[in-house]
This record gives sequence, C-alpha cells and structure tokens, in this order.
Amino acid sequence: MGFGVFIHRSDSIYNDRPAEQYQFPRPYLSRVEACVGDWIIYYEPSKVTDTRGYYAVAKVQQIIPDPVTPDMYLALIEPGTYLDFVNPVPFNGPDGLIERGLFNDQGRISGRAQSAVRPISPADFNRIIDLGLDTHELLLPRVDEVETSAGFQDEQAPFDFEQSRDRVNYIGSRIVRDRIFRRIVLRAYDERCAITGLKLINGGGRAEVSAAHIRPVEANGPDVINNGIALSGTAHWMFDRGLISLSDDLEILISRQVNDLDSVQAFINKTRRALPPGRRFERPHPRFLQWHREHCFKQ
Repeated sequence: MGFGVFIHRSDSIYNDRPAEQYQFPRPYLSRVEACVGDWIIYYEPSKVTDTRGYYAVAKVQQIIPDPVTPDMYLALIEPGTYLDFVNPVPFNGPDGLIERGLFNDQGRISGRAQSAVRPISPADFNRIIDLGLDTHELLLPRVDEVETSAGFQDEQAPFDFEQSRDRVNYIGSRIVRDRIFRRIVLRAYDERCAITGLKLINGGGRAEVSAAHIRPVEANGPDVINNGIALSGTAHWMFDRGLISLSDDLEILISRQVNDLDSVQAFINKTRRALPPGRRFERPHPRFLQWHREHCFKQ
C-alpha cells in the first residue's frame, strides 16, 4: 500500500466520478494497485482553466475491470472517504514545488509530473493535506513525542508515517468532515440559502444557513461539493422531510403534502429555481438530485 496522486479534470473524457470511481488504462494498473487500501490525492492539471490543483482526498477500496470498456479498469473509492479540500493547493507554492518528490537528481521537474497516476511520499502527502484542509490546529504533538528527561525539553518530530496516521485519523473524523463540508458548501453559495435567496448573518458574524447533503451520509452520500446545497433552517427541514426537492435543472418542486402551499410559494425565491454556485462543477449533480426525488420527496 502507498499514497498516490490521481490526475482528474472536471472536463475529463474518462468515466470518472471522483467520489466513487476512477477510470484508467492498463499501463497504470500496477501503480493503482499499489494504492489499494490507502489514500490518494486528486490533482487537476495547470492547463485546465481555473484549475483547482490538488483539490481532494479519497481512499482506494479495490480495482475491477471496466465492465463496459475493454482494457480499462476502475479504481473504486471506499464510500465515505472522499473529501474536497477547503483550500485547493497549487502545483507551485510560495516556497516552490509542493510535490517535492517530482524533482529528479538534477533538481528539475521529472517526467513523472505528466503521469496520470503516480506514487507520492508520506512527506508530500502530509504537506498537501495540511495546506488543503487546515489541519494545523488539530494536529498537535502527542505527549509521548516530547522528551521530558533532565536537561532536554526539545520537541521530537514524529516520523512521516506517524504524521500521516494523524492526518488519516483527521480526515476520517465525522466531526471534522462535517465542518469542512460546511465551509466548502457555504463558500460555493456565498453563504446564501439556495431556496429563499436570503443571506442572513447573526450577531456573531456566523451565517444562518447550513450545508445540507442532498443524498445523506447515512445513505452513502459523499462529502463532495456537488452533493451539497446551502439551506436556511426552515428550507433544510423541508428538504430533509421531502416537502421540497429539485429537478435536474434546479426547479424547486413542492410536495402535494404541503398543507400551506401559498406560504411555501411565498417563501421560495422569485425565480422558482434553486440559486446555483457560480462554477459548474460545484452545482448539484443530477445523480444526487434524482436520489432525493426518488427516496425523500413526497410526491
């Protein structure tokens, strides 16, 4: 097992669904096999307009032959492990190359940088996770990592694999994932309720809007931006109970079981469509909207 980087474009021609599967050809099979049971980081090339750079993390569960396309394979992502970064990480940072393992012996960027699948060192993995997820506040040194014997008070740096284990525990925490999901969804919607169009900030400066999963976590809904929508308290309550839903083109659907139709119609914004994020890849995916209509919405 080992960490890896998977290159994925938002306009990819491959049958990729980053939170669920990654399609790749036979030449990359051994590299992907080395990542099974471990974590990978998704990277979007710099040539892509508005590239996200390193933008998400996920765990590879298994590899299967693509049942549709000959000589292609699917790396299946372990459910509940995909997580978008709070801060997409650029290929080059203020101190130079972020993924330092791409340097060759001459100190230049090697041809590995063009590989759609490549291994990544624990040190590079840790660095990208820290930059992407703001882990510094929670990743405090353990007590047993500090030497307290007479004459020595210097903090001892943990090994890379220990640091990586801390980060894996961090990104696996439901509390942490909910907090990160809220940040990326509210930022995408400018802290505005997609149903009402209202942007309300309380006295403490906190937005009175929540990040709702369209397909809930309890139903294997991933923590991916296009499975999220920003909703005010009442809209969230109605959405979770199936009193409102959305069509694939974001028309707001109202259940026939609503007992005060006039008030609900006055409650939603005048366009009668959910207000979308500005970037297309952040918009609710039809696959998740269909799930909500079929399993939650009261016709």
